[in-house]
Amino acid sequence: MKAGVGAARLGRPPLPRPRGALSDTVISWLRTGEGPLPTREKVQREGPYGADLQLALYVLYELHYQGFEGVEDDLEWAPALLSARRCLEEAFLQALRDDVPVLSAQEEMAGLLIEPAADDGSSVSHYLKREGRLWQLREYAAVRSLYHLKEADPHAWVLPRLRGRAKAGMAAIEFDEFGAGRAEDIHAQLFADLMADLALEPAYGHYVDLAPAETLALVNLMSLLGLHRSLRGALIGHFATVEVTSSPGSRRLAEAMRRTGAGPAAERFYDEHVEADAVHEQVVRTEVVEGLLTDHPELEPDVAFGIGATVLLEDRLAAYLLAAWRENRSALPAPLPPVRAPTPSTWTSTVTSPP
Repeated sequence: MKAGVGAARLGRPPLPRPRGALSDTVISWLRTGEGPLPTREKVQREGPYGADLQLALYVLYELHYQGFEGVEDDLEWAPALLSARRCLEEAFLQALRDDVPVLSAQEEMAGLLIEPAADDGSSVSHYLKREGRLWQLREYAAVRSLYHLKEADPHAWVLPRLRGRAKAGMAAIEFDEFGAGRAEDIHAQLFADLMADLALEPAYGHYVDLAPAETLALVNLMSLLGLHRSLRGALIGHFATVEVTSSPGSRRLAEAMRRTGAGPAAERFYDEHVEADAVHEQVVRTEVVEGLLTDHPELEPDVAFGIGATVLLEDRLAAYLLAAWRENRSALPAPLPPVRAPTPSTWTSTVTSPP
């Protein structure tokens, strides 16, 4: 596949559809510049992991990325929006602190090196490798696009907050993530190419209206940790989790793409992560994490928290997706448009949509 085929269209995404009172007030304010915004009291009445709160937070965080069509860039730092965002963040962060087990960074890192058993029923990559259908791979790509089309961006915010070995190691990994100087090899671009192979729309933020709350929470975690200097240790923990666990999971997903005939760009994205992240794992453990904790041992609990929070939210998303797929139903509120499988497969039907 020609590099760049899946490049997202230029321009900013439209504002998403509200999912409740909190997100409705935020989205309405961005459209009009007036009206009520979420208060601490209103936020406390909503579930911290629910779609309404997570969408409201996602929309406010996106002002620091690509923004939205028709929304002024200067609103990124509007005091009223920052105050509302703080209320939403506090609820989300407190829920994570309540739910993440208290372990040491060493214990959390050791846990990342233990591969999930193929038959324990909790791993999306094991499921997709073994029995996933192309329509399920398309759903997985659609919901993960909110992360992968901004891959490495939230982690870049930590660079000016590091020094020495941690900074050098982090910059080296980020350089690879951003294509090592080649625009066509930026990992976000590789994922856009994967989406084109799967007959998905590669435009940035296109699938936010289909994304479950579990996906929004994972994407919001990166932004929460990246935007706060006080949470820099937790961001390093999050980054370590992604890099340490990526290579084996990517190998299984690459095999799933090959088995279902998803296409060369779909295979390439995960093949690239098998090789690159095997190297990144060593750098992040021996230079980034170790370097940070050598300079700042007081951040050890934060690193552990970042790992634990990432694992918690990844497990929540996996459970949500697998519960739907094992019942042979879509995990999305509206199924993706069906397409034909590009090559024959082992299924009884080549139509890549849920029954």
